[in-house]
Amino acid sequence: MSSPLLEVRNLTIEFATASRAWLPAVRDVSFSIAEGRTLGLVGESGSGKSVTSLAAMRLLPPQARISGAIRFSGEDILAKPEPEMQQIRGSRIAMIFQEPMTALNPVMRIGDQVAEAAMVHQRVSKREAWSRAVEALRTVAIPDPERRARDYPHQLSGGQRQRVMIAMALVNRPQLLIADEPTTALDVTIQAQILDLLAELRDKFRLAMLFISHDLAVVSQVVHNVAVMYAGQIVEMAPVAEIFRAPAHPYTRGLLNAVPTLRSDRSRPLETVPESARQSDNVPPLVEIAPGHLARVRR
Repeated sequence: MSSPLLEVRNLTIEFATASRAWLPAVRDVSFSIAEGRTLGLVGESGSGKSVTSLAAMRLLPPQARISGAIRFSGEDILAKPEPEMQQIRGSRIAMIFQEPMTALNPVMRIGDQVAEAAMVHQRVSKREAWSRAVEALRTVAIPDPERRARDYPHQLSGGQRQRVMIAMALVNRPQLLIADEPTTALDVTIQAQILDLLAELRDKFRLAMLFISHDLAVVSQVVHNVAVMYAGQIVEMAPVAEIFRAPAHPYTRGLLNAVPTLRSDRSRPLETVPESARQSDNVPPLVEIAPGHLARVRR
């Protein structure tokens, strides 16, 4: 097993409130991702998963207070000066988001937007940057990339716009890709295509990937390991097959039972997460219950 590219240890993030108190958003979170591997960070809205990813990019707002350690390629991310982080973001660590229409400039050709990402981090001419942009669009399977590079975002479908966002993220050949709910706004068919593309690109470029989602069914298609978050903590972490085979924490079981399948009784409402999983007081420690399988369970 190769050494971790991204290593998060005992990460705690708090936000200042109007009353000058500190509200914890992430508590004592630890995980690692090696080159060519994908970790799925799963949980409902407000669980702390997106805040964790922003911490890895050093994009938290000023009112955030952070402790613990985040190491990228052996370097302490939290200790780096902001000018150095600006060089790392977009070049060595890249991020894609769930809604490309809010991330893409509507009055700028998509080829220019991808080329601009290349020019920010590489000393290349406009012509070379355009060439790299077209190649990036080809890499993400945009048809006729030379022509489509001259299109504007509104001229593309939702799936194509998400492919453009992936092209922008990959044009500088990063080592780590953070995908924050990248398929939520897409229909099921296009969603599957984007997931297949991400897995293909990860394997092709040996990317480490942090894949954030509220949907265990979605992450199961692209990740190697899953960390389930609730109320700012990781409550269970294991290889993806083990999570589906033997979920140990009641919150994980609730998430799995809430996933509709072809065998689901459509006349009955989906199961909700049990109240016992929603208690945050006297939380048991995260312990190894089987090889590579950690969970916060009482024994």
